[in-house]
Amino acid sequence: MRPTSPSQILKQANAPAFLITNLINIRYLTGLSVSAGVMLIVPRKMLLFVDSRYREMANALGDGITVKDLSELPAIMNDVRRCGFESEDVTVHRWNVWTKKFPKTKFLSTTGILQSFRRQKEGDELRLLRRAHRMTKELLRRVPSVLRKNITEEQLARQLLQWALELGAEGLSFDPIVAFGTHTACPHHRPTSRTLQKGHIVQIDVGVKYKGYCADMSEVFFTVTPTKTEAQVYRALQVAQRNAIRAVRHGASNRELDRIARSILKKAGIEQYFTHSLGHGVGLEIHEGVSLSQKASEDTVLRNEVITIEPGVYFPGKFGMRVEDMIYVQ
Repeated sequence: MRPTSPSQILKQANAPAFLITNLINIRYLTGLSVSAGVMLIVPRKMLLFVDSRYREMANALGDGITVKDLSELPAIMNDVRRCGFESEDVTVHRWNVWTKKFPKTKFLSTTGILQSFRRQKEGDELRLLRRAHRMTKELLRRVPSVLRKNITEEQLARQLLQWALELGAEGLSFDPIVAFGTHTACPHHRPTSRTLQKGHIVQIDVGVKYKGYCADMSEVFFTVTPTKTEAQVYRALQVAQRNAIRAVRHGASNRELDRIARSILKKAGIEQYFTHSLGHGVGLEIHEGVSLSQKASEDTVLRNEVITIEPGVYFPGKFGMRVEDMIYVQ
């Protein structure tokens, strides 16, 4: 849940001050989308440093955020003796600049401080995620209407973007996966000039971005009646997804959810073709928070978290399928 005071962030960071350079985390705390800026969290204050391009918008943020010009940061930082920072977001170049510019400051490495708050969504975030989800469902609903012979993967990918913009999205939350025929056997296939042919399986993985929040869904489309094998695989994926979704609750183990889905695919004799995690958290970023995987660090899903459940199997040189939806954890 979004922190309501500087002390909450400083306690999580275990530091008397905290420097935020991740622009998505800045957007999370302020609602302001910038291409350059930093925040400094100190006791009783959240300081936002931006240049002249964003000053007017930043000044409109209201109480709780003190706005400063970026040029004022060095003078303030030189009074900070110990400061946490987002180590996963700091380049070697930036680190060298800091150590030269702020020689009196001892920097304390941290990871995932704001990301831990971001996992549990608040009401306004859930509303935006639901809107993004509804828009994405509408994109997928429209797909069959354009599945005509000779449409290319690239053309369909562009159509998805056009529909998203028409619906009021700011764009897509990632480059869509559009795969025809044997291309569906590649989990992260990039659209090509391949044309749709009768008998092709079509795999779509797409999501819209709405006011900063991302959606992520996948669906399979058949251009003819599926073969017995294709139908069996698709049914197994649906059952695996359904059983995993039923087990989603606050406190559920990330590894256990993955195991539940894999057990269904194992019974169907296709578990070895499920080569990625079952799902992930989603929000301001398309992948954030928990990873639902046997290989991930042990974790649990949290109340008010939004996650994906996306079992998929891929048969090299033949075909692949993945079904994916977003789930709100209650």
